[in-house]
Amino acid sequence: MALHDFTFYDAIDKNARLCGSKCAWIDSDDGRQYTFARIKQIADRLAAGLAARGISRGDRIAVVAKNSAAYFLVYGAAAALGAIVLPINWRLSEAEVLYCLNDCSPKCVFADGEYFQLVGDMAAKLSSVEHYLSLEEGNSRFTAFETLLAESRETIEPASSPDDGLVIIHTAAVAGKPRGALLTHSNLLLASMHLLNCLGVDHRDVHLNMLPLFHVAGLFMATHVFLAGGLNVNMKKFDAAKAAELIDHHRVSVIFDFTPILGSLLETRRQGSSRLDSLQKVIGLDAPPTIEQYQEATGGTFFCMYGQTETSALATMGPYDLCPGSAGRPIPLALVDVVDDDDKPVATGQVGEIVMRGPMVFKGYWNLPEDNAYTFRSGWHHTGDLGRFDENGFLWYEGRKPEKELIKPGGENVYPAEVEKVILEHPDVEQTVVFGVPDPKWKEGIKAVCILKNGSTLEAGELIEFVGSRIARYKKPQYVEFVETLPTTADGRIDRAKVKKLYGGLQA
Repeated sequence: MALHDFTFYDAIDKNARLCGSKCAWIDSDDGRQYTFARIKQIADRLAAGLAARGISRGDRIAVVAKNSAAYFLVYGAAAALGAIVLPINWRLSEAEVLYCLNDCSPKCVFADGEYFQLVGDMAAKLSSVEHYLSLEEGNSRFTAFETLLAESRETIEPASSPDDGLVIIHTAAVAGKPRGALLTHSNLLLASMHLLNCLGVDHRDVHLNMLPLFHVAGLFMATHVFLAGGLNVNMKKFDAAKAAELIDHHRVSVIFDFTPILGSLLETRRQGSSRLDSLQKVIGLDAPPTIEQYQEATGGTFFCMYGQTETSALATMGPYDLCPGSAGRPIPLALVDVVDDDDKPVATGQVGEIVMRGPMVFKGYWNLPEDNAYTFRSGWHHTGDLGRFDENGFLWYEGRKPEKELIKPGGENVYPAEVEKVILEHPDVEQTVVFGVPDPKWKEGIKAVCILKNGSTLEAGELIEFVGSRIARYKKPQYVEFVETLPTTADGRIDRAKVKKLYGGLQA
C-alpha cells in the first residue's frame, strides 16, 4: 500500500478499529447480526480462503445470489485481494446470465441455494470458472461458505489500490448486448462520501438494504451507511409489508426509492399497519404526488437525483423542495454540462446531452475499447441522456437521445432495441416499435405496437409471455397494441416519434 492509498478494504479495517463491537449488519431473514469487528474478521478469512484457491489481483469473482451479509463480505474480501466482483442480476434470463458471466471470465462463482441449479446447469459453458462456491451451506458442486473460511487461517497483505477495479456492473443492452461498467475503489468511496455529505448520514442512521447488491444504488447505499458507522438491515427481496415492519422495528432512517417502493410503503401507513416516522431521508426517483405525500406524512426529506452506473450512481442531487421536478444540482466532485451534437455547451434552458468529468466517472466498459473511445470523446463521459440547466443551476432530465432511447420501469433499465429484437423473433410479427409510456404503478411502462404478418392472429398476452420467456421478465411489454400500418419517414423508415405520439398515452 502506498502512502496516499485508501481502498474499500481500508474502510473495513478502520471501522473495525473505531466501531468494533457496534452492530454493522443484520440479516432480517435469519436474524444473524455482525459487528464491524466481525465483518473484518470474516472478510480477512474469506480473502485468505480465496487466495488459497488461486484468486488474486484482477481476477473476477462472480456472484449470483440474493442479498446477505455473506454477499456483502465478498466485496470486502475482493477489496483485500485486489480482485473484482461481478454481481449478476438474478432477474435476467438464463441466456442473459450466461452472457454476463462469460463476458468477464470469472475465476470463481458464488451462489446461494436458490441459484445452485441455474449456475450448475450452465457449468459446461463456463470455461473460465475453476471454483463453485456457496454463500451458505454447500452441496456436491458448491463449497460451503464456512468450509471456505476454514480452509486458511492465515492473513494476507492487502493488494489493492484506489484506481483498481472493484466491481463490474452490466448495464442495459443498448444494441442487444449488455456492457460491463468497471467501477473502482475510488468510485465507490467517493460516491459513498457524496451520499454521506448530501444526506447528512452518520453513525446513528439505519439503512434498509432492500435494493439488490448487483445494482449500483443498492451497493452504494449499503457502503455509505457502513462507512458512516451506521447499521444496515438487510432484506433478501423487497416486500412492502415486511419492509414497513422492519422500518418501524429497527427505526430505519434512510432508504433508496424506485417507483413503486415508496408508494407501497405509504399504503401500509394508510392502512394503519406502520408508522414510518423514523424514515427521514429518502433518495431516488418517484412521482411528485408520492414524494409530497411522504414528506407530509413523516416530516422527512426526499432527495431527487440524476445519475447512472457509469457516474457511480450520482451526478446531481438535492432536496425535492428546493426545486420540485428537477434532479438537483451537480454534486461537489463532478463537472456536469449539457452539450450539443458538436460537444459545444448549450445555453441555459436549452436541451442537450448531459456530459460529466471528474473522479466519479467509471473506468470504462469491460473489453470494449471502441465503445470507451466514443463514450469518453472530447474528454467527457457522454451519458446518452438529455437535459437542461435552469438559471439557478438545477438539472432537468429530458429523456434519452434517440439512438439510446431508454425505458425505466421501476428503476430497471430497458432499451427498446433489445425488446424489439425478441418480438421480431415471433413468427407472426412483421414489424414493431417499443417505447416507454406513463404507467400508474411503475411510473414508466413498456409498450409494443406491432404489425402482424398477413393472415396471422396473435393475442397480446401470448406475445408478452413469448418475450418474457426469452429475456428478463421485467423487460417484457406490459402493453401491446396491434395495428394495420405504422407511419414512416420520407426515406421509408418507421417514424418512431410519430408512433409514440399516436399510441403513447397514459396506460390504465
